[in-house]
Amino acid sequence: MNTKLHAVADSIGHPIRIFITAGQVSDHTDARAMVNSQPPADWLLGGRGYDAGWFREALVDKGIKPCIPGRKPRDKPIRYDKRRYKRRNRIEITIGRLKNWRRVATRYDKSPSVFLSAIALAATVLIWL
Repeated sequence: MNTKLHAVADSIGHPIRIFITAGQVSDHTDARAMVNSQPPADWLLGGRGYDAGWFREALVDKGIKPCIPGRKPRDKPIRYDKRRYKRRNRIEITIGRLKNWRRVATRYDKSPSVFLSAIALAATVLIWL
């Protein structure tokens, strides 16, 4: 069983929204759930996996500027703020801290809802304690 952990975080790396998806599904396919529940923001920093035209348009329609580099097979390169994109490491650090919890890293729980509950518990402890 393989899963991907997706998170929306604030500017200091605290997760606001966390959700999991099947591991074999592309990132930008599951970004639809993230667009609808996106909190108000000026910028969205995302990895190359979130590079899709519809996703960029949906963010612009909500008043959010995307800072997502283009994927390699794109014909025209996408311009993005490279200095701002370097701040994306905060979410990577947060996910790394969540995976320090053995239960999250090795996925002891077979049920997705129980696994997501373990992630939520780990996020709560990491942020508030």
